[in-house]
Amino acid sequence: MSNKLNVNPTRQELLKLKTKLKTALRGHKLLKEKRDGLMKSFMTIIREAKDLREKIEQELGRGFFSFVFFSAKMRRSAINEALMVPTKKVTMQATTKNVMGVEVPQFKYTEKGDFLSYDLATTSTSLDKALIVFSGAIADMVMLAEIEHSAKLLAEEIEKTRRRVNALEYVFIPDMEETIKYITAKLNEQERASIIALMKVKEIIAKQETA
Repeated sequence: MSNKLNVNPTRQELLKLKTKLKTALRGHKLLKEKRDGLMKSFMTIIREAKDLREKIEQELGRGFFSFVFFSAKMRRSAINEALMVPTKKVTMQATTKNVMGVEVPQFKYTEKGDFLSYDLATTSTSLDKALIVFSGAIADMVMLAEIEHSAKLLAEEIEKTRRRVNALEYVFIPDMEETIKYITAKLNEQERASIIALMKVKEIIAKQETA
């Protein structure tokens, strides 16, 4: 339900409101386009996150199966000794990129060295398989973290944009349109009153001239 703004019914205020209404309508159109673009990007990212999460779950499942199979054949002390001195190093750099006006994270993941830091003669191939899977899963998990955080930021921006669109569409624009109608009616009423008053003055003058 629209409400009339508390302004003086003057031509100057009418011109101001018409200018504001034009700006509000243009802003409303741009915000709706932004909201739709954000939604499109959000849905694309959500699908990517779903597919990548399923892939990671499958990878980790295979990796844990191999690791459990390997662990059942070796003493815990031997396992700890084999994995005590890792030779593989990973680094990650975090930057941002702009998606529809939203700064979302972008991670660069790099690996150096070999995770096979143990004596192959004393360990099972199941350990090799598990570590190969885990090594590949780490890169995917970093990517998933980037995608899911980007989705969170986009969702927050979509909600903010949605509220602004609704405020313009259901509050500010209707209120301005209602006020413009009110001022226009008042000005027309004043104009009619002025014409009637002028006609009465002319009528009085005419009667005086014929008297």
